[in-house]
Amino acid sequence: MCFALLRPILVVLVAAFMMMAGMGTLATVLGIRLVATGSSTLVIGLVMGAYWAGLTIGSVYTGRLIKGVGHIRCFGAAVAAISAATLLHAMIPGAAAWGVLRLVEGVCMAGVFVCMESWLNQKAASDSRGQILAFYMIALYAGQASGQTLLLLEDGQGPTIFLALSVLLSLTMLPVTLTRQTPPTLPDIVSFGLSRLYQASPLGLAGVVAAGLVGGAVVNMAPVVLVQSGRSVGDTALFMSAVILGGVLLQWPLGRLSDLFDRRTVLVSLFIALAVMGMSMALTVEAGFGLMLTGGVLFGGIIFTLYPVSVAHTNDWLRPADIVPASGGLVLGYSIGAAAGPFAASLVIDSAGPGGLFLFSAGMGLLAALFGLWRMLMRPPQPGERQSPYQTLPQTTPVAAPLDPRAPLPPRPHR
Repeated sequence: MCFALLRPILVVLVAAFMMMAGMGTLATVLGIRLVATGSSTLVIGLVMGAYWAGLTIGSVYTGRLIKGVGHIRCFGAAVAAISAATLLHAMIPGAAAWGVLRLVEGVCMAGVFVCMESWLNQKAASDSRGQILAFYMIALYAGQASGQTLLLLEDGQGPTIFLALSVLLSLTMLPVTLTRQTPPTLPDIVSFGLSRLYQASPLGLAGVVAAGLVGGAVVNMAPVVLVQSGRSVGDTALFMSAVILGGVLLQWPLGRLSDLFDRRTVLVSLFIALAVMGMSMALTVEAGFGLMLTGGVLFGGIIFTLYPVSVAHTNDWLRPADIVPASGGLVLGYSIGAAAGPFAASLVIDSAGPGGLFLFSAGMGLLAALFGLWRMLMRPPQPGERQSPYQTLPQTTPVAAPLDPRAPLPPRPHR
C-alpha cells in the first residue's frame, strides 16, 4: 500500500529532498561568508530576507508562467536559474549582488514549490492526502537537515561549496524532467486578503506573522551569530540540523495538544515557551555547546509548531470551503514576517551582540502571547467538537493547501 502510494510521487519527493538540501545549505553558507567578509549584521539581515521577499513575489506570479509553458519546462527553467545564481555567488562577491541573487532565488523557488505541490495535488485522493502531505514534509525537513553536512566542504573564500551546491541543485532536474508521468494541472486558488483573514481570526493571522518573523530570523541569522560567537563551521552545521530536527520531532506532539485543549491556550503557551526559551538561548550562546545544542532542539520544536497551530486555529473559524482560499493569505502573512525577520533581528543583534537573535525571538514570543491573552478576553473559545484536527503544513505556497485533509477535495479537471 505504501509503495503504491509513493510510486507516482517519488520523483517529486526526491526532487524536494535534493532541492531543500541545496537551498538550506546555501543560506547557511551565505551567512557565514558575509560574516567573514566583514559585512554588518544589518546588511546580512537585508540579504537573507531578500529570499523570502522573492518567494512572496514568485508565489503570486509564477502560476502564469506555468500555465503558459507547462510544469516540467517551468520546473527545469527555475532550477537552472537557481543553479546559475548559486555559481554567481562565487563569481560576483559582495552583499549587494548577493541580495539581488537571493531575491531571484526566492522567485524561482516559488516556481519549484508550485510545480511540485500541484503535482502532489494531482496524485492525491481524498483518503491519501494526509499521507502524501506527511511524506512531502519528511522530504523537505530531511533534505534541509541533512544538507547541512555539506558545510564540511566549506573552504573559506574558495568556490568549492558553491560548485558542489550547484551540481546538487542541477541534478534535481533529472527525476522530474525524465519522468513519463503526465504533468499536472495547476489548481485555481483565489486567496483571501489579509483584512478578511484578520476578521475571521485575529490571533491566527498574528500567529503566522510572528512565526514568520521568528522562523525567518532564526533559520537565516543563526549561522551568523554562531560564527560571530566563535563557533566553528562544523558546530554551526550541527546546530542548524538540531533546530530542524527539533521541528520534526516535536511539531506533531506539541500540535496534537491543540486538539485536546482550547487551541488558543496552546498557542499562547507556545508563545510563552518561545519567550522563555529565547531568554535561555541568549544566555547559552557563549556557554557549553552541548547545552546550546539541546536548547536548539527544543527551540526548533517550538518555532516550527507555531505556523501549523496558527493555521489550525484560523481554520476553526472558517467554513471548510474557505480553508484553501484562506491558505493564500496565511502563507502571505508568514512570508511577510519571514522577509522582515532577518533584518528586524539584525537590529537587536547589532546592539545586544550574538545573543540578540534569541532576545528578538523572546520579544516576539512575549508580544504575541500578550496579544493572544487579549484575544481570549475578547472572544469565547470554539467548542471542542468544532475544532479542526491539527495537521503539519509546509510554509511554501498556497498550492500545498489542497493536500490538507481538512480541506474539501477540489474537483478533478476534465481531460
